[in-house]
Amino acid sequence: MTLPYNVPRMHGPADSRRRKLRLPSLHRDLGLQLLAVYLLFVIPVFAAGIAFDAYSSGRLRSDAEASDLALARAIALETDARVRDAVEAVRQLATDDGVRSSDPQTMQALFADMALARPDINLIYRLGPDGVMQFHHPVGPGSTVGDDFSFRPYFQQARATLGPVVSDGRISPTTGEPVATTVMPVLGEAGEFQGVVATNIALQSLSETLAAIAAERSPSESFRVSIIDSAGQVIAEPDPARLLAARGDELPVVVARVLAGEEGTRVGRAPAGEEWLHAYVPIPSAGWGVIVERSAAAAFASARAFHAGLLAAIGIFVAGGLLFWITLSRRVIQPLERLAAFSLSVGRPPGTPRPEREVLELLAARPDQLGNLARNLERMERTIEDRLLELSTLLDTSQAVVSTLDSAVVLDRILEQTSRLIGAETCAIVALDRSSNTFRVRASRGLSQSFIEQVRIDPLAPNSPSMRAIRTGEPIQVSDTEGDASYAAFRERSRAEGYRALLAVPLVTQHAPPATLVAYHREPHAFTEREVRLVWNFANHAAMAIENAALFARSDEQLQEQTRRLEALVQSLNDGLILEDLSGRVLYANRRVCDLAGIAPDGVTAHHGAEILARLAAMADDPQAALEGLETALRSAAPQTMAFTLAQTPRPISLRLSTFAVTDSEGEIIGRGEILQDLTREAELDRMKTSLVATVSHELRTPLAAIKGYASTLLAPDVSWGPEAQLEFLQVISQETDRLSNLVDDLLDLSRIEGGSLNVVRQEWSLAELVESAQANAYPSVGDRLRIDIPPDMPTLQVDGRRIESVLRNLLENAAQYAGDRADVRLTAVRQDGLVVIRVEDDGPGIPEGEAGRVFEPFIRLDDARQTRTSGAGLGLTICRGFVQAHGGRIWLERRERGACIAFSIPVVGEVDA
Repeated sequence: MTLPYNVPRMHGPADSRRRKLRLPSLHRDLGLQLLAVYLLFVIPVFAAGIAFDAYSSGRLRSDAEASDLALARAIALETDARVRDAVEAVRQLATDDGVRSSDPQTMQALFADMALARPDINLIYRLGPDGVMQFHHPVGPGSTVGDDFSFRPYFQQARATLGPVVSDGRISPTTGEPVATTVMPVLGEAGEFQGVVATNIALQSLSETLAAIAAERSPSESFRVSIIDSAGQVIAEPDPARLLAARGDELPVVVARVLAGEEGTRVGRAPAGEEWLHAYVPIPSAGWGVIVERSAAAAFASARAFHAGLLAAIGIFVAGGLLFWITLSRRVIQPLERLAAFSLSVGRPPGTPRPEREVLELLAARPDQLGNLARNLERMERTIEDRLLELSTLLDTSQAVVSTLDSAVVLDRILEQTSRLIGAETCAIVALDRSSNTFRVRASRGLSQSFIEQVRIDPLAPNSPSMRAIRTGEPIQVSDTEGDASYAAFRERSRAEGYRALLAVPLVTQHAPPATLVAYHREPHAFTEREVRLVWNFANHAAMAIENAALFARSDEQLQEQTRRLEALVQSLNDGLILEDLSGRVLYANRRVCDLAGIAPDGVTAHHGAEILARLAAMADDPQAALEGLETALRSAAPQTMAFTLAQTPRPISLRLSTFAVTDSEGEIIGRGEILQDLTREAELDRMKTSLVATVSHELRTPLAAIKGYASTLLAPDVSWGPEAQLEFLQVISQETDRLSNLVDDLLDLSRIEGGSLNVVRQEWSLAELVESAQANAYPSVGDRLRIDIPPDMPTLQVDGRRIESVLRNLLENAAQYAGDRADVRLTAVRQDGLVVIRVEDDGPGIPEGEAGRVFEPFIRLDDARQTRTSGAGLGLTICRGFVQAHGGRIWLERRERGACIAFSIPVVGEVDA
């Protein structure tokens, strides 16, 4: 077609612009740009082709290696399963009483059944502890009963390891066939070695399996597969002549790797110069290996063929690309230059001269896509003015949407523009009314009031255009209400209102109720694509206006929700909070304040802050002093703090009152607040510190005074003491020194427990031994009042003996101190769910109910009457708890009608519950 090249030459500005476009400049000439792009594309294609060739060839080689390796793995798994089955068989035989007693009749029946069930086993036999053959099945004419086989490596290895053994391949002297032996030691009741029971695996059965695998390969493909034992001998091979041949010299690297437990592939060169691919996988249960071999030329044939094909494809691609570029330049690029010149005139004000139209008319005569493009340019020129008008209207509507949150004003503006642009006499927005669960008219233009009030659309109405639009998400139009059968149910409504056609477009909303924009025509009318698009655009603007209003309402709800969450947070505080106005009236008080003051939460705002605080002061340990301090704090304009303790509560509560001023954003004081902090925990810590100092001081002073007194007595120069007196004094000094050492150890252990640095050194201990040591070292001693009940089958414990002995000693000492001189003490132990549970109980006065929850806290001792009769720092049960928890157990107090019982559990290491 020569039309694009016979266009008459025109003169003037347009002709000058065309001459500039044809200058051979890269940034102006599309042909040169396409050529440059083509070269930029072809060069990477060449590089990518070469890289892809290398990558694909590598992948194909890897696939070939993986295929052989997978085959080797499958053979290894199958062989491993057979060996494991044979090992399990001799393991079961070794436990049979008839085999252990070498009863020929029992072994004959048992071995015969196994031989029948396992065709791959050709001999089952029993060797005595000296290696002499005692029995074998089948018996046969070539019996070896009585022969000495103690020289066999498998017999010597089984006797040394007392475990299952799999031998290397060999020729059986009994059957004359190549076999491998699975051996299991036979042990007596006391575990003594009584010989072995063994089975010979017929290696010919393994070779037959490999022969079946090799038969599936192509006859032209060089392929070998074999199984070698730990000595490098071939024990399975399709070729029987190669059985028991050594492969170590032929394939030293492959054999060494597979016998070392490695698996993989390796390309090696045969002595004849041919490359072979070797895949090798170990058989772990026997220490054997599988080797799969085939010619590298056959294995990698696909990779080499792919390389040649890819090079040919690249050459064809380059040649086709050049031809395509030349055709594209002549048939597309040059005509596009002319269309580009015309496109510059599109959008000029109406009435402007357009000499480029002549070029457009010539190109529009072409029947191909360029001709269609030219004709489309003509249509674009005719419709662009309409689009500008539409855009201007839509911009005005968008401005109305974003300029106000009054959705009624925006929706009225949208309906006005919709009516004007598509020529619809009336239109409306129908939205879901959640109160009645029906769709009603939310905004309208041109509709009668009676029609607006009567419209009620069921959301499940099947034929309603609005409901169909919402369900499908697409515009639905009825061109003629009288002729459309789906509109028959609504025909009376259309006749009363006087419309014959309608278009319903869904409003896409997320937070607002579903809605549609409906446009009506008085006469039958088929809405064009342009009209549908315009109505849809206005529907989107209407959806944005409705969404803005819904989001504004939702943001207000979220703000209220955040306020509720903040109030819940303040209500959950363990500290009390009171907020007052300038007159002192309570504006807010959280639940903690109400609980402390005994005021109902719903009536707290009827009080003044001073009144609530006065109620708290009245419950203090010193009400008068607390009230005076509160009055002083409340009179001061500056922040104040004071502390007092509520005594008239189940447990004393230490509080600290802090006052502060409440200011607005400009710093003006608008009220006052009080915070009541609960310092009970801190007070308890202070009490513990004071108790520590007092207790340690007292406990250290008593033994030190005794040591000093007796040492000074011994050193007195004016008195000569006899040996018995000196021994008595030294014994007292030693006892008091041990008492000091125990106190220091207790403090150090408590420090380690609380610091998380306590380490336990587990060893095997007998519980009876630990109890005996604890009884001997207990002070005061329990004496003959102790009754011990430990079952004889109690297992040994893997524990830190010193610390568990300390737990037992502390519990015995507590029983001796607090139960009374005549009370009986019992120590019992039982096994329970993988635990050893130990209980120390007495029939003394027991532990008061109010103190039961505090006995394991540090520096806690019982009532003063008992403290006067006993010594100690109150750390014993705390340290016991730390030691038991460090072993993974727990300690607890059990209730008794009389006396006290403290129990603790220690896990039995290695025991699993059934």
